[in-house]
Amino acid sequence: MFDTVFGMIKESFAGFNLQEMFTAFIGLAIVIDIIGSIPIIISLREKGLEVNATKATLISFALLLGFFYVGDGLLRLFNVDIESFAVAGAVVIFLMALEMILDVEIFKNQGPIKEATLVPLVFPLLAGAASFTTLLSFRSMYADINIIIALILNLIWVYVVLRLTAPVERLLGKSGVYIIRKFFGIILLAIAVKMFTDNITMLLEAIGHQ
Repeated sequence: MFDTVFGMIKESFAGFNLQEMFTAFIGLAIVIDIIGSIPIIISLREKGLEVNATKATLISFALLLGFFYVGDGLLRLFNVDIESFAVAGAVVIFLMALEMILDVEIFKNQGPIKEATLVPLVFPLLAGAASFTTLLSFRSMYADINIIIALILNLIWVYVVLRLTAPVERLLGKSGVYIIRKFFGIILLAIAVKMFTDNITMLLEAIGHQ
């Protein structure tokens, strides 16, 4: 039995490649962009919404790992392609960016659970359309073990940043947070627009070929 387990572990790590893992790590880090999400997290806490670092990290890992293995089939089950999914995610991110830039409240938490761990932190910020799309793209290029290690390292980094948002807020002060919020709001808006245009173009091309 132990030989079988050891053989499975050895087989899994046979495809390990440091360069592939590092490339996947950088790609996921850029897409997840937890540093760029700091102003959003601070803003959520200022509204009195709880952000649980451990819960957010574990749920994000479960969603991303699950989507990594069954995402393609799951979307096909609901007759949804990855481009349509990405467009929907882009709209949500666009609205979040407008909140940051215009100082308006679009996502109103009127339910009994006064926390923001699941929405919008886990989805769409950490485990959103961009992350899902990136994972599926990497799977066609790299060995699974390299992507999974890169994902684990990214979520360790996410956890550390989430735990440190309060000290960062104290360091920057209210005016510093306000300026960074506006700046990253514009960056987030640009990301949403790019994600929307890239995927809507692919959707229109697909429709044109039908």
